[in-house]
Amino acid sequence: ACSAFSQKSCEECLKNVSCLWCYTNTTCIDYPVRSILPPSSLCSLSNARWGVCWINFEALIIAMAVVAGLILVSMTVCCCYCCYCRRRSRSRLDEEEEHLARKREERRLQSLQR
Repeated sequence: ACSAFSQKSCEECLKNVSCLWCYTNTTCIDYPVRSILPPSSLCSLSNARWGVCWINFEALIIAMAVVAGLILVSMTVCCCYCCYCRRRSRSRLDEEEEHLARKREERRLQSLQR
């Protein structure tokens, strides 16, 4: 019953997580669960508040998108860096192994010559 909090305050309305506060007409309405974003006919995104009163829905969406983008980019960079380092360390190990095998073969040939 979010409508019971209409004409009161944003803080009282948003104590219930399923409510959306609209500053345009100071109403507390049920969050439209079927649609991810509330339609503009219900309340414009710049005037809608959900979760907290100090940030509008539009800014909340932008902030969440930026955070999600940063997490994705950092994960991608980490994966690429790890794959690059792993490949590089493998090639170094292969080179070192070949070098040791050559030295071993040289020693074997020298011992056979003696």
